[in-house]
Parts: sequence; C-alpha cells; structure tokens
Amino acid sequence: MFHIVLVEPEIPHNAGAAGRLALATDSTLHLIEPLGFSLDDKHVRRTGLDYWQDVKLHVWKSFAELQAVATESARFWFLSTKATSSPWDASFKPGDYLVFGRETRGLPEEMIAAAGEMALRIPMAPGGTRSLNLSTAVAIVLYEAARQQQPGW
Repeated sequence: MFHIVLVEPEIPHNAGAAGRLALATDSTLHLIEPLGFSLDDKHVRRTGLDYWQDVKLHVWKSFAELQAVATESARFWFLSTKATSSPWDASFKPGDYLVFGRETRGLPEEMIAAAGEMALRIPMAPGGTRSLNLSTAVAIVLYEAARQQQPGW
C-alpha cells in the first residue's frame, strides 16, 4: 500500500517494528545505508524478527538510488520535527513514500527544506518531548495514510 523509508536507521528494534508495520499494512520497507546494525540471519534472529523473511524489504546504498528507481509520479513525504505541516492535513495516496530519518539526528535539514509542503511534523504538546520514537512515528503516519484509503481490513 505504502513505502516506509528509513534513512540510515541506527537501532535494529525500530527497523524491526517498521517491518512488522509494513507487514500489517501490505507496505514495503526501504532501508537506506549505512545501517547501524547487521541484517544477517544471526543478528535478525537475535532481535526477535522471526517474521523478517516475509517483509517486502529493499536496502539501498543511498536515498538518491531509491529515488532513481521510483516511478515518475511517486510522491515522497518527509517527516521531521522541523517541518510545520501536519500528517492530518496531508492527502496520502497508495504508493506514497513516507521518509523518516535516523534516530539521533532525523533527516538532513536541506532535505526538509527542499521538501516544501511535502515535509510533515507529527503534532505534540509544547514542552512535552522533542521527538517521538522512530517506530512510533512510523506507526502514526502510516496508519493515518492507511486510514485515508479506507482499506476495510
């Protein structure tokens, strides 16, 4: 249904949770290198990802490599605490790419600036926290996008 893109993820459990979310929504998970963990069988099993073989997974050397193979009509939404628009105001379409940055730094500022209205920020109460856990953020935006499609699951 959608494409979840994790740019340089650092924590295997967050990537694993995103994989589970991909399975639950018939979405594809894209991981952009470098990764902060290994995807070999031993490491994947150690993090409890017994469903990993069922995830529609693509690993890319760079974000540009992913963009080069996306269709011309592909839409990329960039999630950042530095954006101003909300996912609640976005009109998602099947096949959209939901792009999230690394846990410690998020997406590069120039990527957010270039995204314009395609940059989104999950609303949070002032003073509560500076950001959400990566897998939590993926779940919030992915399920808003899925809700808009009324999949009837």
